[in-house]
Amino acid sequence: MRRYSSTGKSRPDTATQKYPSSRDGSAEEDHDRRRSVALMSEDIQREEPDEQTGLLPKKRHDEEQASSQEEGELLDILPEDETPRRKLILHEFWVLFRGSVPVILAYSLQNSLQTISILIVGRASPQDLSTAAFSYMFAMCTGWLIGMGGSTALDTLASSTFTGSKNKHDLGILLQRAFIVLTLFYVPVAILWLCSGPVFRALGQSDQLSRDSSKFLSCLIPGGLGYIYFETMKKYLQAQEIMRPGTYVLLITSPISALLNYLFVYVAGWGIFAAPFATGIGYWLSFLGLVLYAKFVAGGECWGGWTKRCLQNMGVFAKLAALGVIHVGTEWWAFEIVALAAGRLGEIPLASQSVIMTADQVMNTIPFGIGVAASARVGNMLGSRNAKGAARSANVAAWLSMFMGAVVLAILMGTKNVFAKIFNDDERVVKLTAHVLPYVALFQIADGLNGSCGGSLRGMGRQHIGAAVNIVSYYCGALPLGIWLAFHGWGLPGLWVGQCIALYLVGIAEWAIVAFSNWEHEVDKAFARMDKDELVEGGHAGGSVPAPAGNGPQ
Repeated sequence: MRRYSSTGKSRPDTATQKYPSSRDGSAEEDHDRRRSVALMSEDIQREEPDEQTGLLPKKRHDEEQASSQEEGELLDILPEDETPRRKLILHEFWVLFRGSVPVILAYSLQNSLQTISILIVGRASPQDLSTAAFSYMFAMCTGWLIGMGGSTALDTLASSTFTGSKNKHDLGILLQRAFIVLTLFYVPVAILWLCSGPVFRALGQSDQLSRDSSKFLSCLIPGGLGYIYFETMKKYLQAQEIMRPGTYVLLITSPISALLNYLFVYVAGWGIFAAPFATGIGYWLSFLGLVLYAKFVAGGECWGGWTKRCLQNMGVFAKLAALGVIHVGTEWWAFEIVALAAGRLGEIPLASQSVIMTADQVMNTIPFGIGVAASARVGNMLGSRNAKGAARSANVAAWLSMFMGAVVLAILMGTKNVFAKIFNDDERVVKLTAHVLPYVALFQIADGLNGSCGGSLRGMGRQHIGAAVNIVSYYCGALPLGIWLAFHGWGLPGLWVGQCIALYLVGIAEWAIVAFSNWEHEVDKAFARMDKDELVEGGHAGGSVPAPAGNGPQ
């Protein structure tokens, strides 16, 4: 194999002829000239590609560095022993804040597609507001959950595949596998939506709400698949450290979706059931936008076309996807139970509940964004064997989320008397919302802890811990208490008292678990888990244990 270094020895001699040492010059000057030219030769030698160095890994490394600097710069790590502790903490605050902003913006825009739809439909009547908000909430806790929770299997497998596999198309195969598995997961959800009317009536909802919500959800079925594919495509790009396209695409599709909702519902006169079709078009346009971005801008090089290899290891992917659904769903289902309970309190409490839940979904993007940044930052620290840095990142993320929660608390308390007018002008809805909002404002700090510490637990690979804490806090205490209060004189505020208690239990418990973690042990677990994931997919990254012969994809 011919390498540039094979001719390197002749370069100093050539240079010496170009810059001969003068008989009057010193030997030291001649030595300096020779050394300078030799260093230049070595630099050229390092830059020149050959059959080995010109292959994918070097290019991928360069692209990852550029992407990291451009996108979030979460790999910005100061020297642990050479930097004052105060500077380390302030630096960590800034890195986490900077990393969370793009995620918050992207998910706010993503939620805006259905939030704007609720706003437009809700102007017609409190009943239409209740139908739209209730339907979207049920869709979020079933169909959207497949996208948000099931796609976390890509978080586990895709990143190690991208950096560790010898074949760059392995990431595209994982994407194909995700499309297949999550589509299969969506089939029973679509059937549930079609038959949801009797289910809602069995849960105590009114005949009109059950009938209208079932029809609304049936119209949303095509759009639900677009949502899942959009979320999956985002994970595929994020595995390549391409973080911003989701925001770019949603900046275009969100106003298009809003315009379509208005045109379909009011201009064309098709009514409330045209709204889910308009929103579904928005989700499909978002997915198409990411596909076009990957094809023409960045991310498409890992797609090698459809192949039978995507049918391998389906069980592994399905198991990880199911665990992700359970982890995310334990909290979302609790809020859906609250919505179902509110529906039995009457039309006005349900309309007020719809306003509060729609707003809470938007506000939740703040702790969620911080949690995503914390998960990436903690994972990076563990991957660099920086146990102290990982502990500091998790702790700083908790304090940052509590500060942001306090800001949201102040805003909600300052606007509680007029907040509901954004959605509906009915004075009864406005007054009841103003009465409940203080409880919602109070748990913003706890929700911040829940989001940030949950992200830290995901960075440590301890999602099952978060799920267990959610189950105990919500279903074994606070949620039954809230329902009991609601039907024993408290009404809608009683439901939110229960949610407030649950979120504080979750936030404090997860903070304690994170704070008392053995971070040195977490470093060891991170590397052991990395090797295990690579063995599953048959790749091996930078010195990790290779897959046994015959176990990897052929």
